[in-house]
Amino acid sequence: MTGDGSEGGTVRRRVTALTAAVVAAALGLAACSEPEVVLPDVTVSGDAGAAPTLTYVTPLVVDDAYRETVWPGTGPRLVDGEPVLIDYWLENGDDASLVKESYSSTPTSQLLTAEDLGADLYTSLRGQSVGARLLQVAPPQGGTTSYTTVTVIDVLPTRAEGEPIDPREGLPTVGEDEDGAPTFTPVDADAPTDLVVQAVLRGTGRQVGAGDTVTVQYTGWTWTDGEQFDTTWSSGLPVSFSLQDVPAWSEGLEDQTVGSRVLLVVPPSYALGVTESTELEGQTVAFVVDVLDARAPEGASE
Repeated sequence: MTGDGSEGGTVRRRVTALTAAVVAAALGLAACSEPEVVLPDVTVSGDAGAAPTLTYVTPLVVDDAYRETVWPGTGPRLVDGEPVLIDYWLENGDDASLVKESYSSTPTSQLLTAEDLGADLYTSLRGQSVGARLLQVAPPQGGTTSYTTVTVIDVLPTRAEGEPIDPREGLPTVGEDEDGAPTFTPVDADAPTDLVVQAVLRGTGRQVGAGDTVTVQYTGWTWTDGEQFDTTWSSGLPVSFSLQDVPAWSEGLEDQTVGSRVLLVVPPSYALGVTESTELEGQTVAFVVDVLDARAPEGASE
């Protein structure tokens, strides 16, 4: 009995070992048959707020979109369907040539939806925060592009985020609603005859020059009754323009810092520029301006 049992046990062990070897071999073959995923080797360098430098071997070929967070944002998280403000740098991965970029002009604002941004860019931005720098490498898009695109995206703020400043006496009260848009409470006082400039929040960005192109959110109210007559906050999309086109804003925003929220009280002796209405003729008006970005014209010295 002992001999038979021992022999049977030996046979079973041999069968078990053989089965294990077959399974291991099968798994090994399966592993070998898996296609190797090669991630694109792209290095992104450069400081925040400046155009990036991309380094990679051309031609760069990918089968699927690749995304990387170069550095995370520390500001508010992006919200689906809400405005997003970005700078971008887009290259042709075939030869590393520049296709288009926004750093030498103005940032672009869109709603955070696939319809507005396209599926790839929407996927890259979704869930990110203000201040992030992102890398996106995408394969050719059929009728849109015939080459791999290599894109760096910087996420910019869509509202002022600065240090609160105590207001001067006799000025209207500037508050903030739950969405971050400014509110305005007029005062029962004579309108000033000179331009009034009062920082509400002071940002930490570069100082604005008189000839800069600025990107802002703003709202305008009449001095006497606080009636709103113009705003970007209804859409939430910032706008960009040259300060030279708006004399009161050029004088009032010069030397203010990016990231600031500024109250401008504009007497009727100034041309408004951003909004022309015969109903406002002869009136003193107030603007609250969020300075989101400021850039000297291309070729001009900082």
